Amino acid sequence: MNSNRKLSFFLAATAVVLAVRFAVDPRAPSGELGAVDGLELIPVEGGAVGPESFAFDPRGEGPYTGVSDGRIVKWAASERRWVDFAFTSPSRDLCEKPHNHQEMENVCGRPLGLGFNPRTSRLYIADAYMGLLAVGPGGGRATVVAAQADGVPFRFTNSLDIDPLSGAVYFTDSSSQYQRRNYIPLILSGDRTGRLMKYDPESDRVTTILSNLSFPNGVVLGESGDFLLVAETSTCRILKYWLRPPPEAAGEVEVFAQLPGFPDNIRRSPRGGYWVGIFSKRTAILERVLSSSWMGKFLLGLPIDVMKVHGMYTSRRGRGVGVRLSEDGEVVEILEERVGNRWRSISEVEERDGGLWIGSVNVPFAGFYEARNR
Repeated sequence: MNSNRKLSFFLAATAVVLAVRFAVDPRAPSGELGAVDGLELIPVEGGAVGPESFAFDPRGEGPYTGVSDGRIVKWAASERRWVDFAFTSPSRDLCEKPHNHQEMENVCGRPLGLGFNPRTSRLYIADAYMGLLAVGPGGGRATVVAAQADGVPFRFTNSLDIDPLSGAVYFTDSSSQYQRRNYIPLILSGDRTGRLMKYDPESDRVTTILSNLSFPNGVVLGESGDFLLVAETSTCRILKYWLRPPPEAAGEVEVFAQLPGFPDNIRRSPRGGYWVGIFSKRTAILERVLSSSWMGKFLLGLPIDVMKVHGMYTSRRGRGVGVRLSEDGEVVEILEERVGNRWRSISEVEERDGGLWIGSVNVPFAGFYEARNR
């Protein structure tokens, strides 16, 4: 490698590492601080990683979660183990063989967001590559219910929530240009092709609610059913979309919360408000990169694999955080790991029966934080 190429590689590596650095801001916003101590780590079986999102069936069993080899697994509490429930790819035989999961995601599927229809017990799955799928209460191979909207195919189906009354499925497609395995270029490029959509199981139709979004990720229906909250990852904010705007609303869309890092999934808390998984902190350098389209494009044009650099760094220095927001979008509780490096990222915090299930897209275990430890 000649000296110019070495210099380009070094500058690019340094810039990308700093831009996507994972660290919890020591100047955390006001709220109740809670270190993740007394946490039970529950390994995923079969060599898979990344239990990102959780769902409980109408009988309260679970959680169910999707992992990197395309399976949806269920936690069998009485047996203290995960059991296979469903899968999203028709190529299951191929995907059961040892392989690099990230390289095979487009073949084996990558189930992310999950949610049960409480009336039908049908599980809906947002698979990053396969689209929006569903499977009955008996599990098995899921079937595709939607793979495009308005003639534009889904490229990065990500998260979902279900209206318990109508059965409507609200879900996100994070980009029409980039797939999940290229999420760092998605952020650096300033891509705004993401969409928020609604699937109506009665009419079997998909409609686009919002478009031109920057990496739309987690979505949740408000307790009243009057609005949706959508995590826009690249802008580090939560948007509120009014399904039924009140008289005092300024418009259909408003900013609900601005966050100190990149939000992933968002879930209602039974104590009120919403838990948000913060994938990583937004640094000052990344702020500058994202505010200038040419800087992100410059980094992407350098002779470096940004995903590899990002992976090497986060395997050593990554650390995620969860925050609970009030109904007004204020931070009222922060969940973080102050010692060690088990949580390279936090994708979701699901509060259930006083305990917290913690998911991450890139670790080989789920976490459970008991109520008595909080």
